[in-house]
Amino acid sequence: MSNHLGNLRYAEGSRKKPKRVGRGQGSGHGRTATRGHKGAQSRSGYKRKHGFEGGQMPLQRRVPKFGFTNFNRVEYLGVNVSRIEELVSKGTITDGVITPEILYKLGVVSKRRALVKILGNGDITCKVDITAHAFSATAKQKIEAVGGTATTVSV
Repeated sequence: MSNHLGNLRYAEGSRKKPKRVGRGQGSGHGRTATRGHKGAQSRSGYKRKHGFEGGQMPLQRRVPKFGFTNFNRVEYLGVNVSRIEELVSKGTITDGVITPEILYKLGVVSKRRALVKILGNGDITCKVDITAHAFSATAKQKIEAVGGTATTVSV
């Protein structure tokens, strides 16, 4: 046999014929067409409900409800004082002015319009003027101790 594209065949036994259900008794899959006897699953148009577990009480009904979502919650993205010190020492920030917009451009904050809160973890040695939406008490204290300013912007 020559190696031409027109002569290509699937390997012997690699392909099975599909099960042809509901095509008479001779096929071996006639009568109930492999659906069993009676019940919703044997009927045409049956579609199992989302989360259905065969009549057993579904998980989302077994597990009790708890908690609530506070829709008045204000979520801040935290930036530690140590991270600001790191940016200044690397030379990324040269003029000593830091705003949420600058933090976004540097990739410190992931969302453009995110509310930024400066947190007091770590130490800061350089004088910086930081503008943010909120400050922790320790962060504000550390920034002002080295001669910097901590300005809060209204939301």
